[in-house]
Amino acid sequence: MESDVDQPPKMLTRNYFLLLLMGCVLVLAIISLQFLNLIPLTPLEEEQQVPPDGGFQVSLIKSRKRVFPAPHDLKPDPVSEAYGYCNTPNHTEQAWEGHSPADYKLLSVQVMIRHGDRYPLYFIPKTKRPAINCTLSTSKSPSHPLLKTFIGHMRQGGRGHWDSTLSSIPRVPNHSACETGELTQTGVVQHLRNGQLLHHAYKRRSFLSSDWSPRQVWVETTSKARTLQSGLAFLYGFLPQFDWSKLTVRHQWSTLFCGSECDCPARGKYLEEEQKRQYRLRVSDAELEKTYAQMAKTLGVPTRQLRAANPVDSLLCHLCHNISFPCVAAGDGGPKDCLKTDQFAVIRRQQLDDEADRRKAGLYRKYAVLAMHPYLNQTANRMERVARDGEAAFSVSSAHDVTVAPLLSALGLEEARFPRFAARIVFEMWKSPPATQKQVRKRGGNAKAKDGQLFVRVLYDGEDVTFHTPFCRPRGRQNAPPLCPLNNFLSFVRRDMFSVVNATSYKEACYRRPA
Repeated sequence: MESDVDQPPKMLTRNYFLLLLMGCVLVLAIISLQFLNLIPLTPLEEEQQVPPDGGFQVSLIKSRKRVFPAPHDLKPDPVSEAYGYCNTPNHTEQAWEGHSPADYKLLSVQVMIRHGDRYPLYFIPKTKRPAINCTLSTSKSPSHPLLKTFIGHMRQGGRGHWDSTLSSIPRVPNHSACETGELTQTGVVQHLRNGQLLHHAYKRRSFLSSDWSPRQVWVETTSKARTLQSGLAFLYGFLPQFDWSKLTVRHQWSTLFCGSECDCPARGKYLEEEQKRQYRLRVSDAELEKTYAQMAKTLGVPTRQLRAANPVDSLLCHLCHNISFPCVAAGDGGPKDCLKTDQFAVIRRQQLDDEADRRKAGLYRKYAVLAMHPYLNQTANRMERVARDGEAAFSVSSAHDVTVAPLLSALGLEEARFPRFAARIVFEMWKSPPATQKQVRKRGGNAKAKDGQLFVRVLYDGEDVTFHTPFCRPRGRQNAPPLCPLNNFLSFVRRDMFSVVNATSYKEACYRRPA
């Protein structure tokens, strides 16, 4: 007979086994949920990694991929995708800006934004325009805790310094019936939220003290009211009650923000070829043409007229503001004929197909590199100036989808989703702590301590996409840098980005006939 001590009872053994099995199942379930992104991972979750050059041990921040669409074999639902484009400010957003090793110093933040939600630029023939009020009020939805003081602060804008082109533009939307392309209250709230997100993200980094100087804050915008107002809302969210007397708002005459470097003949040729590709794809889409014909028949207009009216722009406004799609009364007094959600879905599906085809063709990437090099070069120059002067700097460039989309492409982020309303791209520059004498000696150097190294991060809509860029894409886990060295970015902007057009400089790429 075996001892009870040596052999536990069978029932007890079975219970232990069941408990162990349940524990394993629970662990596997948690891991699976995290893998599928059903359980959000906090940005504070970091992985310690030692740089391959024997430098300091730093935290490598993981990059999530929500800003990238589903694999091409899993096409997104066009209507669900359109709701994401609306970017309705009704959910809590978690931003990854400001996350880096604790002992690193943030020196520079440069932000490119797309304006917020706007009234349509195009209207559907024979239908009523969407009934939207473009005045601001805390009693309307959506609202924001900063909205009331923002409205009051904008009334003091005369104390600021304005480029002459901008001085007569209203600083807030102010029409009870929205005008064409006018920023809505939703658009203002979107950017108050964006600015506030960055305010909280950088506050703990002691970035940009309350007594900042005029040379530390830079705001630039096109001459459209929606970009000016979006930029001011973003700045107010970031610096509530900012001192107008310190602020100069500068005008960018080109939507490409190319300043004095806009002359580039090859850029226009690439764009022309890209537009021809778009046209060929659109006219070859039988389902799209059938849908346009159906919609035109409902409205009683020629198909060509409806297509020229770009109905998706107006329908997106209806969708984003929860307004029923337009209807037309039947001529015999019968029930109204209305445009349908499935018709809208066909048009949006074609736009998504166009984005996929654009990536394959590669023409847009060539256009984008030449279009956005001046802005990227300006970004690099500002980083170098900050590194040289040691004075923290913040800039916001308020632009359009035709600015942000080519910027993404020029950065090699071709898979990123098309810029939604109030999209943002952030460039951060960080400085590592200086090496101690002991660390220098350990690495075989002289006993003199070395200054800290400079790094750059790129974020799109709050997600870290640095390691998706060609200048910092890891070539293997062991050789991946802990952060992206600034010199990688500088080399990309000054030389490497032109490889897609078989050139080594902006001038060469612009004035040589495209292949």
